[in-house]
Amino acid sequence: MRDVDYLRPETVAEASALLAELGEGGRLIAGGTALLLALRQRMVAPTHLVSLARVGGLRGITYDPRDGLRIGALTTHSALARSAVVRAHYPVLADMAGRLADPQVRNQGTLGGNLCYADPTTDPPTCLAALDARLVLGSARGDRSLPVTEFLVDYFTTALHPDEILTGIRLPPPRFDLGHHARFHRTAAEHRPLINLTLLARRDGDTVAEARLVVGATTVVPTRVAAAEAFLAGRAVTAAVAREAADIVADAVEPLSDLRGTAAFRRDMLRVMARRSIERLMPPGMEGREVA
Repeated sequence: MRDVDYLRPETVAEASALLAELGEGGRLIAGGTALLLALRQRMVAPTHLVSLARVGGLRGITYDPRDGLRIGALTTHSALARSAVVRAHYPVLADMAGRLADPQVRNQGTLGGNLCYADPTTDPPTCLAALDARLVLGSARGDRSLPVTEFLVDYFTTALHPDEILTGIRLPPPRFDLGHHARFHRTAAEHRPLINLTLLARRDGDTVAEARLVVGATTVVPTRVAAAEAFLAGRAVTAAVAREAADIVADAVEPLSDLRGTAAFRRDMLRVMARRSIERLMPPGMEGREVA
């Protein structure tokens, strides 16, 4: 790595002004878990690093029954996993954060940094997309808000303007009473999932009143599978229903194909993951029973 200047602004407006002034030579640094690797591998070569460590208001988690969850962009994954508020109202999010990558990344990496890096093979975007998250983007010009699905554009590409900073993540009040985040790794040594999937559901007795199903890691950006959601709505989940819904999921997605896995392999594994996740919605006592 070559020498770079390290700048420590104290407000969002000050950090935004620095980014506008530095242009391509400036890079924000939060937890640094992804950026330091990119610097080491010479994927990026900034002249200045703009640290967010001293900027106030970018940490913390608060919840209001009417407004939902507010997460500061510099909140670490481990803080998210440990939060009593998140565990009580958004348990699928806490569970996802507690299994992300490895302990070093969870303790140092931030949720905002993860989203801004826009690596397709990571877990938070898929889970947040299922939860209808919106991202607050700040600059010296003011704030704007985007759904996470509009924020993530392409491989390592976001909708951030050059002078903007992700300041917070907002989730609406919870509307689903069941949730599961699944991830598939080809080996135990891998920390980047080949496929992930978030399934949320609201029950009405033994039937699924509403479902939300989002696939990630095997697609460039998180992909919601509306056809599978519509198929599950109003049905009691059986093994046969889970298989049919999983086929819908596998057929609806266009998987990536690369050195880590072919599109055909990913599609087959996605079908297995979707079936196992959907089987979790079976009414009590139905597990393992074949009902047409």
